[in-house]
Amino acid sequence: MTKQPFEKSLKKLEQIVQELESGDLPLEKAIDKFEEGVKLSKICSRILDETEKRITILMQDAEGNTFEKPFMSENDKKDE
Repeated sequence: MTKQPFEKSLKKLEQIVQELESGDLPLEKAIDKFEEGVKLSKICSRILDETEKRITILMQDAEGNTFEKPFMSENDKKDE
């Protein structure tokens, strides 16, 4: 699968979910769609993980000084 933007991958994943939920696909086609959906899900997850690492939160201390603090997700906080 070529590198594609998050939005395009997510839109395709949503389309696949709708097709699978309809129940109208033959079994082999449904399995193919499921496999494609899993790949797209991994792509979206990887993009989100990479993006999360790049996010920086601007903070302000008690004296009013502004500083940057790396973003910590709820999962990161649980790991500490």
